[in-house]
Order: sequence, then C-alpha cells, then structure tokens
Amino acid sequence: MSKHEEFRSIINTLKETIPNITTQQRALLLRQAVQQYGLPTDDAEEILNASGIVVGDSEDYFEVLGLSIDEIQDQSDSAISVRVNAAHRRAYSASLRSGGLPRPDGKTQEQWRTVLNHARDTLKNPQKRREYIASYRFQRDPQEKPNNHHTHTDSKNIEQISSNTHPTNIRSLFSNADTVSVESPADMVYIPAGEYPMGCNDEDADASDNPLHLVYVDSFCIDRNLVTNSQYKEFVDANPQWRKASDWFDWYKKLKTSIAKRFQDGDYLKNWNDNNYPDGKENHPVTWVSWYAAMAYAEWVGKRLPTEAEWEKAARGGLMWQKYPWGNTIDSTKANYQSNIGDTTEVGQYPANGYGIYDMVGNVWEWCLDVYDADYYLESPKRNPISGGNDIQSVMNEMSVGTTSRALRGGSWLDAPNFLTAAYRYKNVPIRTLARIGFRCVKAEKP
Repeated sequence: MSKHEEFRSIINTLKETIPNITTQQRALLLRQAVQQYGLPTDDAEEILNASGIVVGDSEDYFEVLGLSIDEIQDQSDSAISVRVNAAHRRAYSASLRSGGLPRPDGKTQEQWRTVLNHARDTLKNPQKRREYIASYRFQRDPQEKPNNHHTHTDSKNIEQISSNTHPTNIRSLFSNADTVSVESPADMVYIPAGEYPMGCNDEDADASDNPLHLVYVDSFCIDRNLVTNSQYKEFVDANPQWRKASDWFDWYKKLKTSIAKRFQDGDYLKNWNDNNYPDGKENHPVTWVSWYAAMAYAEWVGKRLPTEAEWEKAARGGLMWQKYPWGNTIDSTKANYQSNIGDTTEVGQYPANGYGIYDMVGNVWEWCLDVYDADYYLESPKRNPISGGNDIQSVMNEMSVGTTSRALRGGSWLDAPNFLTAAYRYKNVPIRTLARIGFRCVKAEKP
C-alpha cells in the first residue's frame, strides 16, 4: 500500500468513527500526513477534503436527537434504546425528506445523517453513553468540584477513558473511546492504554523541546494526589538512611542514620524541624526532596516515578490539544500558581481533571523518571518513550551518583501560567531540593 493509500485509509476509518473534527485536529492530521507519511501538503489536503469530514465543533448529541439527559436518566438500557431509536428515526426521516437541501449549519444532509447515526450509536451503548455524559457535563462545568475529594478513592467502579489498545487506533486521537471498569489501587487512578497527541505547537509553552507528536502508552495507575508530608514522614521513620541529618556529627560519623550527601544538595527537607514536617502541613505536598529521595520513596511503597509520557497523558485528563488539564485558559480558581497563595496548599484543594487527578499542574513541580534531553522528542520512539534508557527498568536501575538532569513537569505555586501547561518540560539535577519540587508515583496495572 502506498503512502497516499495508507493515509487515505486512515482518513476513511476516521470518517466512519468521528463525523466532525476541529480546525486544530485537521491541522494535526495534515502535519501527520507530511511528517509521518511524507505527503505534500496539497495532496494531504486533497485527501482530507475529498473525505467529506466536517470541520467544526463537536456535536451535542442530545440536541442532535432532540433529547435531554433528564429524559433518559434513571431509565433502563432497553428503555433508553427505544427512546433513542425513536428520536433517530424522526430526525433521519426528516433529513431524507429534505433531499439535497443544504442545512443552516453548513452540513450536507448526508453529513448530517452521519452525525445522527453516531449520536444514536453513542447514546444507545451503555459504556459509550456513560463516558459521553461524563464528558458532556465536564465540558459544561469544568470548575465543578466534588464536596469531598476523598470520596473519589472508592474504586469499586472506576470509569475512565479507554481506547482500543492497538497503536494505530484512530478514534483515540480525537475523542474518548469506550470506558472500562478497573479495580485500581487505593488512592490511585487508572489510566488506560492508548495513543494520544503529546506536546504542542504553542510558542509560549516552549514547543521546541516537546513538538506535537503521537505517543502510545501502556496502561498504568497514578496517584490521585501528590505525596504529602505525612506520607513521606512514614517513609523516613521506617528508613533511617533517608532521614534528614540532625547535625554535623551525623556526617562525621558517616552512620546510616540520615540521607547520604551524594543523594541531595544540603537542603534536603529544609522546611522540616529535624524529621518532623511543619505544623499544620501534614496534607501539603512534601517539598525539598531530591529525585533520588523520590525514587527511594516510590520503591518503598511498591511504585515508581512516572515517565514524562505517562505524566502528560494523565495530566491532560482525556482532553486533546488543550493547554491545561481543564482547557485553554487559567485563573486562580483552577490551580495554585504565580504566588497567588505564596506557598504550597493542601492537596486536592483545586478541581480535579477529567481523570479525577488533583494538582497535576501548580502547587509543586513533579519529578519524572526520565533523563532530561532537549532533543529527545524530536525523534523519540512512538511506544512508551523514556529518555535515558531503552525501557523503564533500565532507567530505574540507574540509581547511582551522577549529575545528569532529570525531567520535571507541572509548574508550581511560584511559577507563571506558561510553566503550568501540560506540555511544558523543565529540568534539574537529581540532587536538587527546592521549596517548589515534589512528586507523585505510578504503578503499572493491566485491566
């Protein structure tokens, strides 16, 4: 199959799955055609235009079928199916009677019937319907925050965005696919395997070292919240070799009663009083921790640090082509940044993203597993990329003394908005400890 035919096949598959795409999504497809398939831009545009895919905002399927959430709420699956089928027949028949008359929204009748079919298929399918309604409500009220964020730790029926696990799944590029129910570890969120657009084209997000590209990541679970002071204290209490040095005599005796000099810069747990966190800050994220210390904690709890690709997928919360985990704008109600508070805040005080994860941007920078390489994502592997080794285990095994910078993500309470975008990459040496650096952990999980 030629590159032209291969790209045309992808577009035809996309058309069958998604009736319309945004302008930004169209631009990504054209970029993919040029970079991945080597097509001239004119040829790519011709294939895309000939496909009949509508470029425009996503459809409100309830409005399309003349239904409302209230009409189907608390109804059985069979009752919902009957109601959706009836609404579809009415709208579809009306479109057929219109013949070739153009629609006010610019769609042809054929394109409109494609939208109607997709709306019917989505609302009839129980899993697709639940996911669509969750996304529907989130998009209309992205600032909605649960009364008590701790209720999210009930994982009996965690419904998260999933996609076909085949790396070439097209639907995952533009919309949330079927949901899955997975039993996640306590206080963690399941992130399904699948492909997503990593990086950005936005100049103020420093796209030079994270250009827009497609990445496939295996499934994993990620901490719902940042690691807190109280959690970290349990670790240092159980592991004397990672405690804060009490005085110069600890260093002189070289006893294994405090963290080794080679694993920190001298300011480790600087804001703690000996080995006790500051009063009233038990639920604040732990700070002044080095990459080595974060690695040690993660190993102690049976987890690890996230790769950059995992972190970014989790941070986006199922949204595509958005700057932040909730959309394209930011204000002080969404995150702790730019010294609006002047310090860290308790975890979970700001709205969760679409996956139900808190503080993915703002509050503190988060250590990632990867070695920082400014050029890595220009030619990185498509599947499970990680800088600094061939695979996750090889990077984890490098728990040695060194000055190779490690990746940081998410921005902090001190930083400007452009540092808080989902695509922004930062770095520091692994011994560095700062008031604005913390971490969270991940764990590989298979459904």
